[in-house]
Amino acid sequence: MKLSLGRVALTLAAIGAVSPAFAQDAVTVAYFQEWPMPFQYAKAKGLYEERLGVPVNWVAFDSGTAMSAAMAAGNVQIAVSQGVLPFIGATSAGQDLKIVDIAASYADNENCVVAAQLEIDKDSASELEGKRVAVPMGTGAQYTFLQLMKHLQVDTSTMSIVDMAPAEGAAALSQGNVDMACGWGGALARMQEYGNVLMTGSEKEEIGILSFDLITTTGSFATEEAQLLADFLAVTEDANAMWNAGDKRDEMLPVIAQDAGMELAAAGETFDDFEFLPVEELLSDKWLGGRVGSYLDGAAAFFHDYGTVPSVLPSYGALIDTSALFDVSGR
Repeated sequence: MKLSLGRVALTLAAIGAVSPAFAQDAVTVAYFQEWPMPFQYAKAKGLYEERLGVPVNWVAFDSGTAMSAAMAAGNVQIAVSQGVLPFIGATSAGQDLKIVDIAASYADNENCVVAAQLEIDKDSASELEGKRVAVPMGTGAQYTFLQLMKHLQVDTSTMSIVDMAPAEGAAALSQGNVDMACGWGGALARMQEYGNVLMTGSEKEEIGILSFDLITTTGSFATEEAQLLADFLAVTEDANAMWNAGDKRDEMLPVIAQDAGMELAAAGETFDDFEFLPVEELLSDKWLGGRVGSYLDGAAAFFHDYGTVPSVLPSYGALIDTSALFDVSGR
């Protein structure tokens, strides 16, 4: 999900462009532990095997780059919740991957928080110039920070920007050692005890500042096993719809928390920062129909300028394959 630039750069060299053959009598899916999502209810209940008609092997990973490497080796066919940066790194290095869905949007789970005593909000953001800011450099949060500052017309060259992991940034903000800190997850929640966000998640999304994870597959699997892929996404979207309906939370959450290896309360708090988008919205220009491609192009250009991605593709939007989702939407 969130990876340092150095880890991504190191992994690029290990990822090949070959798409080996895979066994068609089973599907292997990569996912993250401690990252609870509705698909895990379907996973635990055996709903994927029931729909696909073949065994589904689930393998937990600790990074999106490791997912890419496993797909390059032919060991994994589908990756759930792969991060944007690992996807850009792998495809820029020549790996044949496709985006087939959005696993989750979490705009409220990645943000920047200004110290409360400064009383600075989005309308007075220019007052941040000259201030000291904690930013985890080389992550999606850095890209979010720069996009926010650009939109709010804040000159970042006047700022003292300190490279701090989110937990360190939260501590620095609480002690008054920085004026603003950026991060995600539990560290972001702690930051908000001492300040306020400049823009909410929905406000960020309105201006094109996105935070989301992908569902990806290899180009060969998308082409040769189109029906299996569509069936997999259908089960995933059904689980999302069940969660979004709201009346199944008490039934689903304990199952998902156990599968994710989390305490019930912690899983619920994480869930509340996620948004699982309906298929129609996913296919719209707001997401896979347009804006995601532009966002990926901008992110790739940024990390290329930063020195992490050696080269960029002409268009990352060309790697979005919505044919399976269209099949799901037409059921």
